[in-house]
Amino acid sequence: MNKYDVIIIGCGASGLSAARAALANNRSVLLLDMGDKSARKVWVSGGGRCNFTNTAATYDKYFGKNPEFVRSVLALVKPSDILDWVKKHNLEYVEKAPGQFFCATTSSDIVSALNEDAQGADILLNTTVTNIEKQNNEFEVQTNDRNFNCKSIIIATGGVSYPALGVSDFGYIIAKKFGHKIIPIEPGLVGLKTQIFSSYLSGISMDVEIKTDKKTISDSLLFTHYGIGGPAAYRASLFDLNKDFHINFLPNLNVYDFLTKAKKTDGKKSLPTLLSIYLPARFAKLVCSDTNTNIADYKDSEISIVAKMVNDFIISGGTLKRLGLENAEVVKGGVSTEFISSKTMESKLCPGLFFAGEVMDITGDLGGFNLHFAFASGLTAGSYV
Repeated sequence: MNKYDVIIIGCGASGLSAARAALANNRSVLLLDMGDKSARKVWVSGGGRCNFTNTAATYDKYFGKNPEFVRSVLALVKPSDILDWVKKHNLEYVEKAPGQFFCATTSSDIVSALNEDAQGADILLNTTVTNIEKQNNEFEVQTNDRNFNCKSIIIATGGVSYPALGVSDFGYIIAKKFGHKIIPIEPGLVGLKTQIFSSYLSGISMDVEIKTDKKTISDSLLFTHYGIGGPAAYRASLFDLNKDFHINFLPNLNVYDFLTKAKKTDGKKSLPTLLSIYLPARFAKLVCSDTNTNIADYKDSEISIVAKMVNDFIISGGTLKRLGLENAEVVKGGVSTEFISSKTMESKLCPGLFFAGEVMDITGDLGGFNLHFAFASGLTAGSYV
C-alpha cells in the first residue's frame, strides 16, 4: 500500500501516540522511522524506568519562545489521562516523588503499551525519509526505498539530543521548507561546565536552592570534574545562562545568624567545624580560608562574608556553559510554534502538516514533563488529522 490518510515521520512517544489517536478515528496510518526499533528514547528515559508523567504538568513547567503554547494541549490531555492509560494497560508504576510517576519495572512496559496501541498502523523501520513534496492538497513522502502519498503528515522526529540512539534534523529541514522558522538548537537538561568550583569538591551532592531571573529551583546539586551536575544543574540549564545564578547551599539555615550565635556559645570552635554540622566537611573547608582561628576571634563583618558564600553564592552571567548534545536529555529550540495551531498542532502555513513532540520549540522541566508533552501533543495531532 502506497497511499494513506496520514503518514507519521518518527516512531517515538509522540509519533506512536499520534498513531493511536488517528487509528481511533479510522484513519489509515503509516509510521516511518530511521531506527531499528521504535521509541528508542523512551527505552532510556528516567534511567530506564521512564518518568512518564507529572501531576504538576502546567504551562509554567515548559520553556520556549512561547511557553503559553502548551496550555491548550495540557488542558486536553491531563496527567490523570496518562495514568488512566497506564492502568488500562495494567502497568505497575510508582510515585517516586510527589506527583512524579515512574514504571515499577522498566521503560519497556511503556514501549510495549505504545506499540500495542499502534497495531493497525503500518510501521516501517530502518527507513530514511529523504524529501516531502506537496501538490494538489496531497503529500508525497520520498524515502530511501519507495514513495508514499497521504492527505496529512505528522512530523514527530524529536530533537537531536542522544545522537548515539540515531537522531535526525530532518524535521527541522521539512519545517523550514514549508515556511516555518527554526529556533536555534541548544542542549537542555544537561550538566554545566564551570571552573569556579575546585575539583576537590567532585562527588559531593547537596540539596540547594538556585535563583535566576525571578525563577527558583530547589533540588540536588552534584559537584563534578567539569563543574556541576545533578537535577538542580540540569534544570538550571534550561534558563538563560547569561543571567547571574544565586546558589544557596543551605536554604533552610541563616548561616550568619547561626555563626554569630556560635561566637557566644561555641567560641573555641573553628568555622569549618561549625559549618560541618550542616555541610559536607570538604565543602566547609573550602569555604573557609582560615581553618584554625576560633569563631570567637572573627568580626561579624568577616562572618558575613563567609555566610554569603554559603547562602548566596553568585555565579556571574556568562560563566556557565552547557555540556554538548551528546550529554543532553532534550534540546532547547526547534520548530517555532509561531505558525502552529496550539489547539490542533497543525501548521498555519501548510494545511495538512502537523507537528508533535520535541521537534517543536517546547522543552519541559526535569521530572516527566517532556514525555507528557510528547504524549499530549501526539494525541492532539493524531485526533485532528
